[in-house]
Amino acid sequence: MAIDGSKFKAVNHRDRSFTSAKLERRMKDIESSIQRYQTALDTTDRQEPTIAQAKTEQLQDKIAALKEQMKVLKDIEVQLNQTPGKQISLTDPDARSMKTRGAGIVGYNVQTAVDTKNHLIVAHEVTNIGIDQDQLTSMAKQARTAMGVQDLTACAFGSRPQTVEHPFGTPKA
Repeated sequence: MAIDGSKFKAVNHRDRSFTSAKLERRMKDIESSIQRYQTALDTTDRQEPTIAQAKTEQLQDKIAALKEQMKVLKDIEVQLNQTPGKQISLTDPDARSMKTRGAGIVGYNVQTAVDTKNHLIVAHEVTNIGIDQDQLTSMAKQARTAMGVQDLTACAFGSRPQTVEHPFGTPKA
């Protein structure tokens, strides 16, 4: 039995997926920008009235837009704190941020068990847990049930062969 997982990207832009740390960083960035614009507002008072008025309106519009973004992020924070795993994806609620060999993706982990003799898929499962190794035993048990055998040896890329024990008998290597 060969078992492997594949990562599939969700239709969810990275900017529409949040963890507590990401949300906190984004809120700090907005607060910093608001502070910067307010400092700029203070300096416009020293300029000519016609220039100062135009800059003041422009800066006030930017501050208002940032405050609106902050309100949206506060609403997302409430949702995030009610979500198991403390992650939320706005476009695809089932997708999760998962580490990959690169930077990571927001998506799914599809586990597949293949009968190595006949090259047929005997079991599959879609999960949002990013670590394949944690899925090996579960997938091997599903494959054993689908094939109707008591014992089988399952291996996955990057892992050691593992014998799956039958719940009513003794394991055989």
